[in-house]
This record gives sequence, C-alpha cells and structure tokens, in this order.
Amino acid sequence: MACYRKLKDSLKIQVSCGWRWNNLCTKFIQELIFNQIFNTVVGIYAEPNEQNYRHFYVKIAGPTETPYEGGLFDCELFLPDEYPMVPPKVLFRTKIYHPNIDKLGRICLDILKNKWSPALQIRSVLLSIQALMSLPNLDDPLDQEIADFWKADQEGAIKRAKEWTLQYASQWDWWFEFAQTTCLWNMKQTININSR
Repeated sequence: MACYRKLKDSLKIQVSCGWRWNNLCTKFIQELIFNQIFNTVVGIYAEPNEQNYRHFYVKIAGPTETPYEGGLFDCELFLPDEYPMVPPKVLFRTKIYHPNIDKLGRICLDILKNKWSPALQIRSVLLSIQALMSLPNLDDPLDQEIADFWKADQEGAIKRAKEWTLQYASQWDWWFEFAQTTCLWNMKQTININSR
C-alpha cells in the first residue's frame, strides 16, 4: 500500500516528464493491481480497461449450491482516486435477483461502505461479493421488495433467482473457453518447470 501511494505521488510529479513515463507507471500500477486482485481466485475473471488503469471488467461465476450456480455475472470494478483510503466501486452489469443488489447493480455490502479498511485487498472484496451471493443478508437489503418476498416465500424467491440466472447470466460458452485456455496454459507452465 505504501508502495502504491509513493508511485501515485511520483506519477503526479512525473507527468510533465512525458507520456513514456506516464504510460510505464500506468502499466505498472495496472499490473500490480491486477495481480493483487486475481492471483488464483477461482470463479472470478477480470480484464483491465486499456483506456483507464483504474477500471476493470469482472466476471463472477455463481457459487455452487446457490440459485446462481451455472451463471456468469458481469461486473465492473473502479478504483477512485482516493483508493485505498476509500473502497472500490463495484457494480453488477448482469441482472440478478438478490435482496442485496438493486436494479442498478449497486451492492449492499459493509466492506464497500462503513467497514472498509485500506488493509483490505480487492481480492477480498470480490470474494465477499461471491459469499454474499451464497448467503443473502435479508436484514440489510438494498431491494426491500425482493427481501420481503424472500422472507415470505423462500422457495419461490430461490426459484425466481434461478430463472433470472438462466435468463440473464448464461454465458458458459465464454467461460468454458477461458477455463480450457487457462488449464492448458497452466499445464504448459508445469511441463516447462518440470522439464528444467
């Protein structure tokens, strides 16, 4: 975190030295953040926005044994200028039937609000969102209508969540292609290491 702050301050000072330094720092920060977020996180994939090193496109696989199992949910993650002193902004772009996620994709999660700590990693945030998908918090909903229905008829709410997952979050062709290429890449790396 201290390294990030020094680099951020240095970046502000060095902008006048030309686009090469700025571009180098931008790529370094993006790679640093990218590695911090997605180092061996199962079920979460991200792609940086080439135009903005603070913006990431994220895909979260629905957790097993939940109504979201089998779905792949598009999200966006943005790091504000004040990060890591303020939490990242995360929005669902895929429609999801969940009491803690509203129609605009905003997420009601304590570590994205009052429980944020600069010591938390972005990886932890994304894993917490995945955990929230497994265990909705009905006592602190963002969508009161869904929470009320979930309390009154849990089976009906779960059925509706499965229907929405099937309708809006079925992107498995993409996911299988990604999983295949990742597994092949990992196998090649293992073979290369073992053959040395």
